[in-house]
This record gives sequence, structure tokens and C-alpha cells, in this order.
Amino acid sequence: MMRRRFRRPDHSVPELNMASLPDLIFTVLFFFMIVTHMRDVEMKVHYQTPTGTEVEKQRHKSAVVNIYIGKLLNGSSDDYVIQLNDKVATTADIARFIERERKGMNAEDQERMTVSIKADRDVPMSVINDVKQALRQSYALNISYAATEKTKQKK
Repeated sequence: MMRRRFRRPDHSVPELNMASLPDLIFTVLFFFMIVTHMRDVEMKVHYQTPTGTEVEKQRHKSAVVNIYIGKLLNGSSDDYVIQLNDKVATTADIARFIERERKGMNAEDQERMTVSIKADRDVPMSVINDVKQALRQSYALNISYAATEKTKQKK
């Protein structure tokens, strides 16, 4: 009888085909570029929104104009200030700001324009009323107030 030699099989790992990897990477990159929303306003005021029970999300975010009211981040003053886009402003500047924002919107968004007031929970109501009066004079009549939803406590 003849002896046969058996060879051990070669256990090398086959190479991966890397040809489609750049396509996959660029597809994922484009996906994140489209989905990611970059903050376009540099915050200069600190505000902590109040909590509420009847909180709704904004539907048409392209028609929302934000007004921030809070204390300055650098802490140079204890007074509450108004921030319009990237600038600290006064109530007298609100009318020009609303007009500029309206001109930058399309006709459909101009009709739906909503001003969202994002104010600190401790802002005096007199400051809010001054802002509302300035908005009324510039015919920005749809106003919403930013709030975080109050969590329900378990008993």
C-alpha cells in the first residue's frame, strides 16, 4: 500500500476588494452634510427657557425668526439684553430686523412668519412687553415662546 501525503490546506485570509470603499465613504459624507444643521447664530446671551406642559414643535422652521433675551455671556452686566441674529440690540432695532428678515424670505414664508421669543425664565415681563410692542409696530403678529416640556414626575 502506498502512503499518501496529505497537505494541510492553506488558511490564508482572502483579500478584501477595496474598490467600492471610496464610493461608500462619499455617500455617507454627503448624507451627513445634508442632514446636519449647523448653528448659524453665535450666542451672546445666556438664557434658560421656562418649562411648560402644552409644548408644540414649530412646523415651518424656515419661516421662524428668533429673538433671544437673556444676560450677556461675558457677564459684564446683570441687565437683560436682546440678541437679534449675532448682534446685541435694543427694542428700537427690532423693526429694522423684522423688515430685513421678511425681505430674505420667499412669499410663502412671509405669510407664515413666526417670531420665536427665546427668553430666560427670569426675564421681567416689562422686557417681554417692550419686545411685543415693537413686534406689533412692525406687523409681526405671530409670536411663539420657546419652552422645554415639563417632565412628569412619578409618585
